[in-house]
Amino acid sequence: MANEKVLVAKQAVIDEIADKLSNAQSVVVAEYRGLTVDEVTELRRALRAENVELKVYKNKLALRATEACGKQELDEFLTGPNAIAFGHDDAVAPARVLAKFAKDHEALVIKTAIVEGKLLSKEEVMELSKLPNKEGMLSMLLACLKAPVSKVARAVKAVADKEADGCAEAAAPAEAEAVRLISK
Repeated sequence: MANEKVLVAKQAVIDEIADKLSNAQSVVVAEYRGLTVDEVTELRRALRAENVELKVYKNKLALRATEACGKQELDEFLTGPNAIAFGHDDAVAPARVLAKFAKDHEALVIKTAIVEGKLLSKEEVMELSKLPNKEGMLSMLLACLKAPVSKVARAVKAVADKEADGCAEAAAPAEAEAVRLISK
């Protein structure tokens, strides 16, 4: 009876891990050997601020979960004391926070990651960590989209200002510039 309860509890943990592996936008595996309790608490706090969940599971249970959800590419990295970070909202957040923390704490070693279904090496995770967060990327995209519209608006305003001054001949170069910008 007691063994049955243990097996049910273990299966629940396996199901939990498999569910998190399947539903997370990104998963980062890191070795935390040598970190103090205070450092791990600091890391968890930084991850929580980015809506990233950090969990420590027994490797045997994690290996069964990878088999259950088809993520066996992680198996070779599930040795030693590992922590697994699950990114839910931002695929870059776990890599960014863990890499930043690892710069100040040599004991934290990033092993690998799965981002949107693709296995990444440690070097690729470090490159990914240099990307801005979701809001930063959206603002960069908005700036790119806004630039051509701003140029057209300034050219049209210049044409309108010149015509308002009664200088139709002087407005011709501004009109030509507006046409050139619109045709791009």
